[in-house]
Amino acid sequence: MAASNPLDALSKPTVWHEFSPLANASNAVNLGQGFPNWDPAPFVVTSMVDSVQTPGTSTNQYCRPNCHLPLANALADEYNGRPSWSHLNVDPMTNVMSSLGCTQVMYCAFRALLQPGDEVVLLEPAFDIYGSQVILMGGVPKFVSLKTDLTAPPTSNDVFTFDFDALEASISEKTRVLVLNTPHNPTGKMFSREELERISSIVSNYPNLVVFSDEVYEHIVFDPEGSPHISFATLPNMFERTLTMSSAGKTFSTTGWKVGWAIGPDDLIKKMTDLQQWVNFSSPSVTQDTIARCLKRAREPYEEFPTFYDWLAADYKKRRGVLEAALTSAGISPISPQGGFFICADTSRLTFPDSVYEEESLSAPSPMPRDWALARYMTHTNPKVAVIPPSPFYSPENVDQAKNYVRFAFCKTDDLLEEAQLRLATIDPTGDLEKK
Repeated sequence: MAASNPLDALSKPTVWHEFSPLANASNAVNLGQGFPNWDPAPFVVTSMVDSVQTPGTSTNQYCRPNCHLPLANALADEYNGRPSWSHLNVDPMTNVMSSLGCTQVMYCAFRALLQPGDEVVLLEPAFDIYGSQVILMGGVPKFVSLKTDLTAPPTSNDVFTFDFDALEASISEKTRVLVLNTPHNPTGKMFSREELERISSIVSNYPNLVVFSDEVYEHIVFDPEGSPHISFATLPNMFERTLTMSSAGKTFSTTGWKVGWAIGPDDLIKKMTDLQQWVNFSSPSVTQDTIARCLKRAREPYEEFPTFYDWLAADYKKRRGVLEAALTSAGISPISPQGGFFICADTSRLTFPDSVYEEESLSAPSPMPRDWALARYMTHTNPKVAVIPPSPFYSPENVDQAKNYVRFAFCKTDDLLEEAQLRLATIDPTGDLEKK
């Protein structure tokens, strides 16, 4: 019997195929998929023009499979300039790898490290791409759920907490990778130093275990003093065990440019580069060169803020406040995110027609989970605000944990957030969405 193709299990449409078209067809305000609906900052656009037009940059030709050298140098300067990283001395020639967004960076890492049957621990809710990539490699996802307490103070750090006993029980000699994501999608949780130190103490017991730390929202942090972003690689003895992954898309509002990177030890970076040279050889030179310029500019004053990064966090904090106020006024309880640009909200008081569960869906599990049905009704009927159900971020056996919340994106323009606020305000005070 021929071996089955792992892609067969992943060929059906996903939540992303369903909700954006549904939002368009319903004329809904789309607070679902997480991409900014505005143009990049002027210096980002100018940097792209300069990368194309500056003589002698060679940005129209192939670059190194590892990373376009100006980007590698800029990334080394960026990380070495952070106090928590300065002792690690990131080498642009051996510790940096770039690819087509963080998604392909992770793909290269999984492909380079996993053998069929290797296990990968994922902390759920987990971005759906993680588990799918593991399956493509013939690996085995092992899910550990964050504990969810909707009676806790309504911040992501309090509502979503670690079950360290479950985490330790999930790791064995078969475990090759542990995937972390901080700031966390979809919850907005920031992993604390205490949490990361407890994870590192577990990791230390397994010499073959590598940590993939997805940090694409690292500059969208709302309480840098009380709840700062901490890179797992900066903990004692963890750099040699960690691939730190990030990208330009969320920071510079350029998700379509697909510039991502990994920072890590020589041997792991070399494995990823060896793989990439036989796949796409290298990533586009011009976008890498542009982001190299942007990284330097981002550390300079911007719009009366000390740096562009400071402006970015403040701008998103303002947008978070607008959406949280709109949700609260509508009787939907926001779980205030400490990082990233998503809000998970408690929808347990909302009711909607049972008939929604019977609607035809491109991608919903069967039976349709409550969060999925609610997200569909909110998108196509009332209040016509598109949201994303979090159940795709859970393993099949744990889908029920998502039933009482949905995810809103606030990476949207003021006018779109204001229109969403108006529509959310039409929700009946009883929470009955059939009443208008």
